[in-house]
Amino acid sequence: MRAVRRLLPLVIQNEQAQKKAAIIKSVPGLSEASAALLIAELPELRQLNRKEIARLVGVAPTNRDSGMMRGKRTIGGGRVEIRNALFMPIIVAKRYNPKIKAFYDRLIEKGKPKMVALIAAMRKLLTILNLMIKEGKKWNENEIVT
Repeated sequence: MRAVRRLLPLVIQNEQAQKKAAIIKSVPGLSEASAALLIAELPELRQLNRKEIARLVGVAPTNRDSGMMRGKRTIGGGRVEIRNALFMPIIVAKRYNPKIKAFYDRLIEKGKPKMVALIAAMRKLLTILNLMIKEGKKWNENEIVT
């Protein structure tokens, strides 16, 4: 939280960062602190595709396969501080963001464990944010963003 307090003045001063922050804060479930952290710690937002950004944050599933053996898929690596910082916003988003809530509920209905569904929702949120920043558009509930 101390880092976020240090980052807020920097975000406020930079015009391009202000635009990104406005886009991020328009998403239900994300706050000014989340926006500051994402802008400061993930400058690659909008520059990478959805698979690359998920791998960079560490929310992409990694297989543990070898030959005929099929292992369990796990996440890991990447920027742990961003993944940890997105945990509470995704909890809020799964409750108040209709797109994330529908996605999360659909995974739970399919029988996925809650933590797997949360990480998948986190990846979905990152994908949506990446596209929104790339296109310079704020959150629009009626617009289909995948």
